[in-house]
Amino acid sequence: MIVPSALRFSLPWGAAVCAALVGPALAQEVQTVKIAHVGPLSGGIAHIGKDTENGVRLAVDDLNAQNLVIGGKKTRFEIVAEDDAGDPRQATAVAQKLCDQKVAGVVGHLQSGTSIPASTVYFKCGLPHITAAATNPDLTKPAYPTTYRLIANDNALGAALALFAAEHLQLKSVAIIDDRTAYGQGVAQVFKATALQKGLKVVGEEFTNDKATDFMAILTSLRSKKPEAIFYGGLDAQAGPMLRQMEQLGLGQVKFFGGDALCTEKLPELSARSPALKNVTCATGGASIAKMAGGAEWKRRYDAKFPGQFQIYSPYAYDAAMVLADAMRRANSVDPKVFVPLIAKTQYKGVTAQIAFAAKGELAAPAVTLYSYKDGSRVPLN
Repeated sequence: MIVPSALRFSLPWGAAVCAALVGPALAQEVQTVKIAHVGPLSGGIAHIGKDTENGVRLAVDDLNAQNLVIGGKKTRFEIVAEDDAGDPRQATAVAQKLCDQKVAGVVGHLQSGTSIPASTVYFKCGLPHITAAATNPDLTKPAYPTTYRLIANDNALGAALALFAAEHLQLKSVAIIDDRTAYGQGVAQVFKATALQKGLKVVGEEFTNDKATDFMAILTSLRSKKPEAIFYGGLDAQAGPMLRQMEQLGLGQVKFFGGDALCTEKLPELSARSPALKNVTCATGGASIAKMAGGAEWKRRYDAKFPGQFQIYSPYAYDAAMVLADAMRRANSVDPKVFVPLIAKTQYKGVTAQIAFAAKGELAAPAVTLYSYKDGSRVPLN
C-alpha cells in the first residue's frame, strides 16, 4: 500500500501508521527451530559429550548463516543442550522432556545404553533422533522410522579389530574385558566371535563397570594367563587408568584393543602418557578427519571456535544436525510429521561422508578407521 507523503508527514501519527501498514508487507515472518543435543555433559566422559554438543553448535551457526526459508518463513535455528549423564533413566526423562517441548529433532544420544531406551520415547512422540556415536546394533533392530545412526555399528568395529589382530599382527591369544554396558558388551561380543572364527584363543574374560578406576585385580588375574593382547569394551575414562596399571604390572608389551569410545584425543592424558599407549589399536566408525572431504577445513573452524576440545564425534554430530535441516528443507516444513519420512531418502554431502541410509536407519556405506597412538597423538592406520 502506498501512503501519500503529505499524509505521512502532516500527521503526528503518520509514521507509525505507515510502519504498521507497510511493515508486514515488507517483513518476512521468522520461525525458530530448535535442534536438541543430548549426551553426557557431566561425569567421566563429559569431554566426549561436550565435543558432540560443539558439533551441533557449529552446525547451528552455519545453518543460520544460510538464511534458509522453509515453508515460506525465514528460519532461525537454536540448540537445546541436555545432559543425560550417561544414565539410561535420565536419558529417557530427557527424551520425554524434549518431546513435550516439541523440539524439531535430536542429535544424540552418545552411548548405546542411553540411546536404546530413549529411542522408544522418541518413536512414541514422532521425534527424529540421529546418533553420532552409539554403535550397538540393537539400536536399529526395532526399525523405528525416527531412529538413525551416522557411523558404523559394533558389527563393523569389533570385526575390524579382530581381523587386524589375527591377520595383520598374527596374534594367537587374547583376553577380553568389558564394562557391562550395552556398548561395551556389544562390541566385545563381536570381537570375540570374529577372533574365534579367525583362530585366536580367548584365554580369559573379565568385566568391570563404567565408573571403575582400579583394575589391578582383573589385570593380575589375566597376567597369569599370558595373553598376547587385551580387548577392552568400554570408555576412555577406564581405558586410560587400565593402561597405566598394565604398565605397572609388567603388561606394558601386551597389545591393547578397543572400540570408538576409547579411541579419543584424551586417551593419552587419561593414561598419564603411559608407555603402554604405544600398544593401543582402536577403531572408529567413519573416516579420519584427514580423509574426510573438507575435513581439514572443518577441523580448522572447529578448533577456532572450541580450542582444545576436539575428541572424536563432533564431525558426525555436525552432519547429523545438517541432515535434519536438509530433510526440513526438502519437505519445505519444520514439522516432524512432515519431514521425518524424508530422512530415510537422504542423499547429503556431509563433512564425514556422502550420507545415505539403508534399511532400519543404518548408514548405507559405513567406513571404519583404525588408529594407534604415536608420540602421544592419535594417528590413523588406514
